Amino acid sequence: MENLKIKIYADGAVLEEMKSLKASFPITGFTTNPTLMAKAGIKDYLGFAKEMLQVTGDLPVSFEVFADDFDEMYRQALILNELGDTVYIKIPITNSIGESSNELIGRLNIAGIKLNITAIFTKEQISGLIPFLKSETPAIISIFAGRIADAGYYPEEIIKYAVDLYANKKHIEILWASCREILNVKQANDQGCHIITVPNNMLGKIKDFGKDLNLFSLETVQMFRNDALASGFTL
Repeated sequence: MENLKIKIYADGAVLEEMKSLKASFPITGFTTNPTLMAKAGIKDYLGFAKEMLQVTGDLPVSFEVFADDFDEMYRQALILNELGDTVYIKIPITNSIGESSNELIGRLNIAGIKLNITAIFTKEQISGLIPFLKSETPAIISIFAGRIADAGYYPEEIIKYAVDLYANKKHIEILWASCREILNVKQANDQGCHIITVPNNMLGKIKDFGKDLNLFSLETVQMFRNDALASGFTL
């Protein structure tokens, strides 16, 4: 961990997990989205957002709008922005019928609202944001590297493209989203990516970074042996 410069964000919608993670891991921010909130059984979006901010304290938090109409997205963004200075507003790169959100992003950026621009997959989407991020307002460009890999493409190339493109804009950070394995933390870090969101069930594996592989091999054999003994297996 000591050689990693990348920030690690936790992604979820369960407050007790957030409390535990904040106490146990080097978490530097939190994100959530409507899908995670729905899976967690949350019914009151704004009420949950306020509770979450009590847990996350002074760490940055990203909340996503859920409208499909751009004027309504803008209205929701203003409401969420009022929750506190640590809040970033997640705006998808398009709406659900593929219409570009760039004009809305530009409008919010000029209004001084911190954004987490999400669901980005292509270089064209990344470069297309440049004319709309004119102000010095902080923004996160969230690239869904895990899903890019799911489609058989190498996400490192797209991440590096974004990092290089925005290298002179210190208020803009590149985020590796949809982490699939803990190695992604190192891969993202090696490309100069600023942030990665790591699923809660993977965070414990970070402790093994840099571990001696001979020791790791021995511990694995010991685990197999102990499990076999505990199970009472015979042949």
